[in-house]
Amino acid sequence: MPFDTDLAHDFFRVSQGKPFRLADHDPGWAGSEKIPKEKRKAISRQILKESRQQLTNTQELLYAADSWSVLVIFQAMDAAGKDGAIKHVMSGVNPQGVEVTSFKHPSAEDLDHTFLWRCMKRLPERGRIGIFNRSYYEEVLIVRVHPHLLAAQRIPDVTPQPQTWQQRFDDINSFEQHLTRNGTAIVKFFLNVSRKEQKKRFLDRINEPDKHWKFSASDVAEREHWDAYMAAYEEAIAATSTPHAPWHVIPADHKWVSRAAVAAILCSTIHNLGLEWPAVDKAKRQAIHDAHLRLEAE
Repeated sequence: MPFDTDLAHDFFRVSQGKPFRLADHDPGWAGSEKIPKEKRKAISRQILKESRQQLTNTQELLYAADSWSVLVIFQAMDAAGKDGAIKHVMSGVNPQGVEVTSFKHPSAEDLDHTFLWRCMKRLPERGRIGIFNRSYYEEVLIVRVHPHLLAAQRIPDVTPQPQTWQQRFDDINSFEQHLTRNGTAIVKFFLNVSRKEQKKRFLDRINEPDKHWKFSASDVAEREHWDAYMAAYEEAIAATSTPHAPWHVIPADHKWVSRAAVAAILCSTIHNLGLEWPAVDKAKRQAIHDAHLRLEAE
């Protein structure tokens, strides 16, 4: 299975300039069928465990180096497993070093600003990991599928036409390039769940009382727009997967696959930043030595 951290980074990544079709990415992919399924599950669990430990260590290094921040973006259809992936992948990381923001329907204040504004406010500071559960990409996804949401933004001379979405792709690419140039590493995940698996998960929520709190009638209503969403995702991913802010299309029908893949890719992203522990100069070494002598003398 291509779950080595660096291999996973490349295996699921969407390359800029190459033809991209969601139809070429199987939501049910679960590694080579030459390997028994239970063994593949065990491998995935081990990768997740090791990646969580690595994230614990690298998060401390990220904080100490204080030079980079990391922005992780999750996008997906409902019930694809975003919340679960965040919970399982980040469970071992110091909560002081991570902030998760879930973006819902924009407020009246949000609508009085540009579409990037509310996300700008939640960007991670240096040394920290910021996770966006949905993001500014909703502005070229749900807003595209439901054009009345664009009208609610009251932007002069902006209507739901191809030029509008292309301009937003351009704005997003420029914004992400600006962030990268200023020390924010960006990694983006599209959890690719099939319509069949989504239906199964919705029915689980309906049939199991303990999961009723997860159920929303609006989620089921959105299934009627499945094809429109897939078209919007396909175009958005193709237009905004860049070397500095790549998209990774993660098969999400099997949660043990998606969680291991996300963990491996996130580890690889932080590892590739080349972070180093802060150097200790001569004056500080002397201060440490003096403090050691003073404490020993007590």
